[in-house]
Amino acid sequence: MAAREAIRPSQTSEGLLDRVFKLTENGTDVKREILAGLTTFVTMSYIIAVNPDILSIGTGMEKSAIFMATILAAALSTLAMGLVANWPVALAPGMGLNAFFAFTLCGSLGLPWQQALAAVFCSGVLALIVTLTGLRELMIKAIPLSLRHAVSAGIGFFIMLIGLINAGIVEASEATTIALGDFSRPGTMLALIGLIITGVLVARRVTGGILLGILITTLIGIPMGVTQLPSSLVSAPPSLAPTFLQLDFDVLGNPAMFAVIFAMFFTDLFDTIGTFVGVSSKAGLMDEKGNMKGGNRALVMDSLGTIIGSLLGTSNTTTYVESAAGVSAGGRTGLTAVTVAVLFLLSSFFSDIFLAIPGAATAPALIIVGIMMASSITQIDLDDFAIALPAIITALMMPFAYSIAEGLALGFIAYAVIYLLTGRAKEVHWMMWVLAGFFILHFVL
Repeated sequence: MAAREAIRPSQTSEGLLDRVFKLTENGTDVKREILAGLTTFVTMSYIIAVNPDILSIGTGMEKSAIFMATILAAALSTLAMGLVANWPVALAPGMGLNAFFAFTLCGSLGLPWQQALAAVFCSGVLALIVTLTGLRELMIKAIPLSLRHAVSAGIGFFIMLIGLINAGIVEASEATTIALGDFSRPGTMLALIGLIITGVLVARRVTGGILLGILITTLIGIPMGVTQLPSSLVSAPPSLAPTFLQLDFDVLGNPAMFAVIFAMFFTDLFDTIGTFVGVSSKAGLMDEKGNMKGGNRALVMDSLGTIIGSLLGTSNTTTYVESAAGVSAGGRTGLTAVTVAVLFLLSSFFSDIFLAIPGAATAPALIIVGIMMASSITQIDLDDFAIALPAIITALMMPFAYSIAEGLALGFIAYAVIYLLTGRAKEVHWMMWVLAGFFILHFVL
């Protein structure tokens, strides 16, 4: 009885929140939801510093505008998730997909960032269509679990490589292609210190360990001459104009771009599915048949997040696995997500602080997040070579080819070929044959 009294809503604003978010029905209250939202925000807010750093490298995009686009994409999509789907999960531009945008689309393929944003928009529209038509379930069943784990691991390796390069820990070498960098450089030395600090915080399961590691490393960089002090602590939000609605759809005139758009869609789709399944089971959002309650609405909001983000000027916006931290703290409804959205909006008034964070402080975060993602390689049955070969090709070719799309394509082709030539073709879903053929055409053409 006492427990019920603790979560009984008042007849004031708390009563309104209870009716909107069904707090009592979900066994929670306003205080618990707000604390859960704060927990989620702290664990994922490192993206505010990391995303502008990644997207501004080699793309020509203005860093301050990316900062604002990152915040607004996260806030608007998370707010929609909370109000429409009533799910306690948050969204923001995804790690891995931002690297794909900067280093594959604008880097290897040489696309102007305006065309890269158009490709992101198209991948979001594709995700929305697939979700609304039910093709999502078909594709999930078609892609073997081993390749899903391999994609996550490959993106992790790719992010780690980018972090190591940004830190100066590894660098290009004419003799060996890649080699250790100069550890005596202040920036590299700071990144190594930051990697140790962040690694210890994460290993000790400190809430917000990645963000805390970035901030501590930034402060250490001041006496080292790496961090330049911001001009002010609080400032007006920077202008979004340089990236807002700057999409260039001329990119659709290149048939090869459809493979790239599919790669972004695929990566975002399964990253979202994995997060949804994990978070929904913890939050009690899974029914007795294993279906996610309100899952379709949540997936639609996730797809809209990518579309919104592209219009604002950032890479694919996706559901964050860090939402599990808020759920573990008691978050059960969309009020948790709304809290996260409000905190993202408030952070826009501290742009000078976030933009002063040096690359040497964000590089350790990339390495740590990459390690977290790469751990999914342990879920693959490496004793079955027919499974291991395409999975390892998928995971390793992403960093080696410096392209998530190419690693994905090679892995799909390898899977279809090895199962065909080992007499296991019946184990392959017909959709996989279609996808493998599509990627073969991609390379041929």
